[in-house]
Amino acid sequence: MITETQKDLIKGTIPVLKEHGVALTSHFYKRMFTHNPELKHIFNMGNQQNAKQQTALATAVLAYAEHIDNPSVLLSAVKHIGQKHSSLNIRPEHYQIVGKHLLASIQEVLGDAATDELIEAWKVAYFQLADLMIGIEKEMYDQMVQNEGGWTGWKPFNIVKIVSETEEIQSIYLAPTDGGQLPKHTAGQYVSVRVYLPELQLYQPRQYSLSDASNGQYLRISVKKETPLGKPEGMVSNYLHQYFQEGKQLELTAPTGSFNLIENEHPHVFISGGVGQTPLMAMLEQLIKAKGQNAVTWIHGCRNSDLHAFKDRLRTLETQHEHIRCFSFYDELQEGNSDNLPGWVDLAKIDSDHLPQKANYYLCGPSGFIEKHFKYLTGQGIQTEHIHFEEFGPASLQLN
Repeated sequence: MITETQKDLIKGTIPVLKEHGVALTSHFYKRMFTHNPELKHIFNMGNQQNAKQQTALATAVLAYAEHIDNPSVLLSAVKHIGQKHSSLNIRPEHYQIVGKHLLASIQEVLGDAATDELIEAWKVAYFQLADLMIGIEKEMYDQMVQNEGGWTGWKPFNIVKIVSETEEIQSIYLAPTDGGQLPKHTAGQYVSVRVYLPELQLYQPRQYSLSDASNGQYLRISVKKETPLGKPEGMVSNYLHQYFQEGKQLELTAPTGSFNLIENEHPHVFISGGVGQTPLMAMLEQLIKAKGQNAVTWIHGCRNSDLHAFKDRLRTLETQHEHIRCFSFYDELQEGNSDNLPGWVDLAKIDSDHLPQKANYYLCGPSGFIEKHFKYLTGQGIQTEHIHFEEFGPASLQLN
């Protein structure tokens, strides 16, 4: 158990973590990958190049230090990280490796300020958190194998169909190579995909939202090609676009994630930007499948009509179901296209009847997109507990 004296020592490092947290975590990752290069197969090296992973870890370490007196307030965020970890097949032994290099990095970066007492305090605190994470992830792995058709670790799937939704986004339909049953997944969940990248000589995992409701026949992911080529975050997506065809195989982990459809009597409002609509499509399809009659408002923004994935499906659903209303924002609005709205998504241009106070709101897109619309909705009196969001990228211990 961590002592009060050790808690005080950890809280004493908060100013340093605020100022030099990313420098510490950058040193940590460089050290770990030098001594344990096999972990490069587990970590998203694109997020290493753009510093997203270093920033997320620095935020997590700082949050843990700030709440060391009552870490239970971080439980929701810890579970979110646990889902990411279980999707990447992180196991207990990995925490031993991370702990060793994190403590060594604290000592090397802080120098003389890293007393034996301080390192011991961080050691106790780290392994207290690690034990919590390991326990949470064990429950998740246990649940995965208890689900009918479920599994843990990496499982091979056949690509049974590829559909080009736009010139940038293609949907990949996947079925188990063993012909076994698929587990029932919840709309909004994601899977990890692992491919070998020859240019890096590494296996690389990426997480993709499932873009269709659970159906027992296939899993569908919809992947956006990143431009310009060579961007770190596009390495796997572009490789899938360029080299994978029907009949090829991909390795997947089981579906997970807590960005889920809320089941109650309230209307649903879906707000997305770009490829952020993929988990929301699964939610919408789930509502249709369940024959729900809750009012649905669908708001989406992208560059232009040609790059609007699933627009034909959305148009069909809106025509067939009078309780569904769709709004599309295009940066480049074609002449004569009066049914759509110009520019980026602007909720102020949507009639308030379609943005009711008592509704389930779902936001998905880049961080700036989510922050902008979260701020607008709360400014209109929408309660934060009614707003649910998913940001693509590394998880941290930030409190929502």
